[in-house]
Amino acid sequence: MNLSLKQYRNIDLCILLAMLVGAEVLINIAARVWFPAEAYILSPMTAVVCIVMMRWGAYAAVHAVGGGLALCVVSGASAEQYVIYCVGNCFGLLALLLFRAWEKEKIRSKIPLTVLFVVTAFCGVQLGRWAVGFAFGGGFGDIVRLVATDSLSLVFSIVTVLLARRIDGLFEDQVAYLLRTQAERNKEQIPDYGDTEYGEND
Repeated sequence: MNLSLKQYRNIDLCILLAMLVGAEVLINIAARVWFPAEAYILSPMTAVVCIVMMRWGAYAAVHAVGGGLALCVVSGASAEQYVIYCVGNCFGLLALLLFRAWEKEKIRSKIPLTVLFVVTAFCGVQLGRWAVGFAFGGGFGDIVRLVATDSLSLVFSIVTVLLARRIDGLFEDQVAYLLRTQAERNKEQIPDYGDTEYGEND
């Protein structure tokens, strides 16, 4: 079955969103059951958003909102928290600005740039949540609490994205990936005649 780029993209985005929501729900349920008194939060949202940004760019906003919704639903959040997390998460897309300084392939292939990409997304999320929370009456010091409680998610995100780099095509611009794999298939289909010239044995 041949898919158009749009169909392939939509299927890919839906799969990644389903994985994010499922992981967010399972992690939060496990945290409430086994670590109810733990102050730290572990969320796969930043890692998935970084992967989607590399694959499809700004479409990662869907996953930023989806991750926020899943977290709020499973944790029984207030209406205010829904806004803080869903809107605040979208600030993680500030990492897209790095694509103006470096090509996607360079960010993908260079470990320091990959880490910078993830850290930028994480900081964007925290600043976004703090800014929205501040609009609801939060304080300046809330940013420290947000970063501290979510610091485990930063470590998780860095490790996850670094591992994703090692899987062919996972942490890669998908248009470039499809073109590369198509070129490789075409090359394999071209018969190798070595140094023999056409008509040499005629």
